[in-house]
Amino acid sequence: MEREEYREKLEIGYPLITARNSHESSILIVVISTFIVVMGSLNFGFGVGFSSPSESGIMEELGLSTSQYSVFGSLLTVGAMIGAIMSGYLADYLGRKGALRLCSLFYLVGWLTTAFSKDIVPLDIARLLVGFGAGLTSYTVPVYIAEISPKNMRGGLTTTNQLFITTGILIVYLLGTLLKWRVVALIGTIPSILLAAGLFLIPESPRWLAKAGRDKDFKEALQALRENQYDVSYEATEIMEYVEELESLPKARIIDLFHRNYAPAVIVGVGLVVCQQLCGINGVIFYASAIFKAAGYSSGQSASVGIAILQVPLTAVGAMLMDKSGRRPLLMIAAGGMSVSCFIVGLAFYILRHSQHSALQLVGSRLALFGLLAYIATFSLGMGGIPWVIMSEIFPINMKGIAGSLVSLVAWFGGWIVTVSFNSLLSWSAAGSFFIFCGVSAFTVLFVAKLVPETKGRTLEEIQSSFKL
Repeated sequence: MEREEYREKLEIGYPLITARNSHESSILIVVISTFIVVMGSLNFGFGVGFSSPSESGIMEELGLSTSQYSVFGSLLTVGAMIGAIMSGYLADYLGRKGALRLCSLFYLVGWLTTAFSKDIVPLDIARLLVGFGAGLTSYTVPVYIAEISPKNMRGGLTTTNQLFITTGILIVYLLGTLLKWRVVALIGTIPSILLAAGLFLIPESPRWLAKAGRDKDFKEALQALRENQYDVSYEATEIMEYVEELESLPKARIIDLFHRNYAPAVIVGVGLVVCQQLCGINGVIFYASAIFKAAGYSSGQSASVGIAILQVPLTAVGAMLMDKSGRRPLLMIAAGGMSVSCFIVGLAFYILRHSQHSALQLVGSRLALFGLLAYIATFSLGMGGIPWVIMSEIFPINMKGIAGSLVSLVAWFGGWIVTVSFNSLLSWSAAGSFFIFCGVSAFTVLFVAKLVPETKGRTLEEIQSSFKL
């Protein structure tokens, strides 16, 4: 009944909510809300980066073998896959904020357990907990940001998810060179606490509230997220009509992902994260030290920090460009640049392997350095963040939980496959490995050109309706 009365008021131009203060600009609420939820992304980056600078300290203090530490490091991915499987359901059942509260709890308990672990068992459990938080974060944060953002700001704001992941990696790398690993783990609790506290200050996703039938809360949240004098009646009507249309459909099931109305979006979402992972990025980041040593550079830790430093500003540049240039051009430029960069690295390793001449060896080392830095730069510009932006935009709200969980799971599983096989690939042929990544990146350009739609400047409802056949 409330929805019918609400629609009648909208049709006669009744203002949704009276502005409380004409001098307030509630766009600020969108920015603040984004900053608060990406504390989860910052913690995600902490988790990914923690195992690298902490390796020697943990192994010496707890007396771990190399294999035991490798298991510890890999458990983040295992926990993340579990979190990814459950992320869509939890974000739909608990709400976006409820799922993020759960993220903060898992991160907090995980980091505290890490800091006070005396042997390998609690340390492994802690790693699983942080991984679960990361898997839940990888879906929930971009979806929440996309659902609260105005269409002209959505791309840049959603990319802050990837920006804060890279920032978290950089911070933990730097802290790891200065502080003991237990202190670094305790510092990891800070973003968890900020996220948990900040969630009390920001609105829930209006689209989730509309789907949950909480119409009064939906109106208040939507108006709070827009300028107070802005008439949200058209946007509100569009969201409510779209939600009501979806409510008339049967409850979403996994098999529905293959329905002709949803399969194109699933192909785009899954295809992008498969391309993102199979281009080799996790292998390059996780084993940067070994790659640089193979290319003739001795300081592996410095190389890892250098890569982390490079990622942050270029991810920020990508975020600023996204709502101006569009998603597709940035994706194709990034994937094309990665393909060229991987070819250069592959050529460099071929020279290093097959030539003993000192001048050619020097050329090979310099080419490898240039190619690896260019690879990281172009990945950060587009391929790092845009697949998650598009994933958060293309699925209708009734399928978002199931489809988002699938995309997140595929991304984490793909990352695990690359990480596990990377050393074997390098042992087989360093040059051949990068030529393979070159081919995958080139295929990504074609995939984006043929199948990925441009979502810039369109509402989520317009994007999702465009996939219907």
